[in-house]
Amino acid sequence: MDTLDVYKSLEAISSSPSSFLISDDPKLARMIMQHKEWLKNIRHERPNVTTPFKIGVYIRYFNQTKYDNYLSYHKKQFEDSIALCPNWTLEDFYIDEGSSVPNMESSPAWCRLLTDCMNRKIDLIITQKISNVSKSIDEITICARLLASQDPPIGIYFISEDIFTLASYYQEDLHDTYLLPNTSETPKISAPVEE
Repeated sequence: MDTLDVYKSLEAISSSPSSFLISDDPKLARMIMQHKEWLKNIRHERPNVTTPFKIGVYIRYFNQTKYDNYLSYHKKQFEDSIALCPNWTLEDFYIDEGSSVPNMESSPAWCRLLTDCMNRKIDLIITQKISNVSKSIDEITICARLLASQDPPIGIYFISEDIFTLASYYQEDLHDTYLLPNTSETPKISAPVEE
């Protein structure tokens, strides 16, 4: 099995029509673009395809196509991609509907997914993009830290941004000693580039 095949397959999902929810926050969009540029300059890490993962796929679904069965097709794309990794098990889909960028508390499927993570049913979340989860980078940061603090740690892989929250270069950020992100300055989503 070629590791790249898995990520090429997932990347194809992220360019599908239902994934075009765009963050209405230009600051967040700019931060994500800057972070993607930073990732090009380092040894990039993704979830290891040889590590056994119990996967929960989170979908923020808004049918922007003319096809009634698009959600079924979309789920099949995830099933086929995850099947490329024999050590990965797709446990469940978690689907919130709506066209607006959500807050976590107004996303019942996301809340159910977090509950399943805390109950050890899921140890890797795969979702299309950051803006499908929340419009608040603070919410995402707190959630990533909470999941990473579990034993063993639980990661999130954002396909479009190609971000894996358990990558080694995020470990310092995930273990900061303060409880909440510092909102008095621009929130950071990346560690400094190591030389």
